[in-house]
Amino acid sequence: MGNLENANSQLQNFKISKNIMMSKKADFVKSIHGMNEMDLKARLEEDKQRLKKLHFAHTISPLENPMTIRGLRREIARLKTELKNRTQEA
Repeated sequence: MGNLENANSQLQNFKISKNIMMSKKADFVKSIHGMNEMDLKARLEEDKQRLKKLHFAHTISPLENPMTIRGLRREIARLKTELKNRTQEA
């Protein structure tokens, strides 16, 4: 009976963390839509520099949370996508 309760508890925690992650993504996308093209380009360059620094730091000594690299790569991709969509509309 204890294993079943533990499994249900883990499933509940997973669902909660998934909802939190989805809301972070939605918030990021909403904030991107509110930016002008110059701000998007500046943010993109800033994030690229952060990614280089994270890669370098991770090479020297492992990061405590290496998933931050993945998250940053995805944010950069979202910024590039938004810029591309805006240039295609114009």
